[in-house]
Amino acid sequence: MREEAPKAVTAISRALQEQIGHGLLACGSQLPAERKLSELFDTTRVTVREALLQLEAQGVVYREERRGWFISPPRLAYNLMQRSHFHAMVSAQGRVPTTDVISARLQPASAAVCERLKLPALSSVIQICRGRRIDGRRVLYVEHYLNPQYFPRILEFDLTQSITELYARHFDLHYGRVQFEIVPTALPTQAAATLKVSTGSPGLCIARVNYDQHGRLIDCDLEYWRHDAIHVGVEVPAQG
Repeated sequence: MREEAPKAVTAISRALQEQIGHGLLACGSQLPAERKLSELFDTTRVTVREALLQLEAQGVVYREERRGWFISPPRLAYNLMQRSHFHAMVSAQGRVPTTDVISARLQPASAAVCERLKLPALSSVIQICRGRRIDGRRVLYVEHYLNPQYFPRILEFDLTQSITELYARHFDLHYGRVQFEIVPTALPTQAAATLKVSTGSPGLCIARVNYDQHGRLIDCDLEYWRHDAIHVGVEVPAQG
């Protein structure tokens, strides 16, 4: 990179942030193509790409494969202490949630899933894979693993709806104790394809193991979020 390139990268980043800050580039809107931006700033596409990558790392812009660059919308507040499901959480923040079912089937459980659900070797598990959107933007790929013992014929239901509500309505099951693990990660192939980003792009993995109101271990989830889509927070109540 030429000696002046770092200064150009900084100047482009600041110019775009200023436009976004003043509302001239609205959340969710698409940026001009890199070629157009390089012409606008009288520089190379390599320099423009470096500026955009820096803004992407900050969560200011995001990229979709074969579509281009967009202005990032506000992050969703994700409070681990609240007992809420995706659709309720998103709707409560004035956003529009949607869910697509990618696959749903009974299959042999992997060793990792057996360990999480405390199942014996060579057990079967129900796997439901879904893609989830906020205001039309793909932000989450999730794999649900259910112990089939507690959910007979669940694959016959509409799985685009909240699974939490489906459990309550049709199986009289409610979540009790929950265990969370949160790990920054490189998005695996299926998650990246669903979110329309390159495999290995940065993401956040939230693994959740769920018990029901009777203390039975009933399912676990692996959530793969775009790194710029959520803000994870915890509010701990005061001790009495």
